[in-house]
Order: sequence, then structure tokens, then C-alpha cells
Amino acid sequence: MTARARTEPLLSAVDPLPPDAADLREEIARLEARVESLADSRERCRKISLAARLILLAGAIWIVLIVLRVVPFAPIHIVGAIAAVLGGTVLLGSNASTWNQTDAALAETEARRAELIDALAPHLVELSERRPLH
Repeated sequence: MTARARTEPLLSAVDPLPPDAADLREEIARLEARVESLADSRERCRKISLAARLILLAGAIWIVLIVLRVVPFAPIHIVGAIAAVLGGTVLLGSNASTWNQTDAALAETEARRAELIDALAPHLVELSERRPLH
């Protein structure tokens, strides 16, 4: 048996599709893994966005409490409140662009996966109602 004969994929009774269809299925599986990864990344972005909004809100409330003299005026309080507002704003803005990029990549990956699935030309299989699925 030559090296070329060993490297070519063989058709089996279980996999009656031509070799290029098997490659398509591998690519679809790879894209599905990427979709899951991007969905996880989007979920992290959602959590970071929530945390950034909470930090921003806490800093704003802290400033209001200082202005209303509920919290005693001290330079450390003002610096902390301003840092929270600025940090929350920067984190929210940075995370928003990451979220947008992740959404764009996710949409592109899902569209590519749909194209590959259509290229396989799957057939709809209808079962008769009289035949049980055992």
C-alpha cells in the first residue's frame, strides 16, 4: 500500500458521503465550536458591562453623598469617587467595542456555518405516523 493510498479517506457504510462532504462536516464542527466560544465571550462581556455600570453608579452615588455632606469631605473620598466614575466609564466603553466585535464575529461565523450546511444539501426525512421510532 502506498503512502498516497493510506492518506486518502475511505468511504464506509456509515459515511456514504464523498470526501469533500466529510471535510465540510469537519469545518461545520469547527465553526460550531467557534460559535460556542464566541457565545461564551459575549456572556463575559455582558457580565463585565453589568459590573462597569455598577461601578459607575457607585461612584456617582458616592459623589452625590459627598456633595450632600452625608459622607465627610476628604480628598481620598473625592479621588475614589471620581476614579470609580472614570473607571466605570472606560470599562463600559472598552467592553462595548469588544461586545460589538464579538457580535460581528458571531454573526459572520453563524452565516458561514449556515452556508456550509446548505452546501451539504441535507434532505428532509419524513416519517409516517404509523411507524414508531423505536
